[in-house]
Amino acid sequence: MDAIQTAEYARALLNAHGPKAEAEAARKMRESQEAGRKSEAENWAAIRQAVMQRRGPSQT
Repeated sequence: MDAIQTAEYARALLNAHGPKAEAEAARKMRESQEAGRKSEAENWAAIRQAVMQRRGPSQT
């Protein structure tokens, strides 16, 4: 998956799940890892990272 696709998936995930988007990406990454789909898990890890970047720093 290229950077543009990753950013598009991250944006769509944020639109669909809002503040729970990162958790959803993590869940999909974990499911892929457990199923032995390494490439898919890596894609979800990149999407999770993109979600975190789009969301910005945590506020306290």
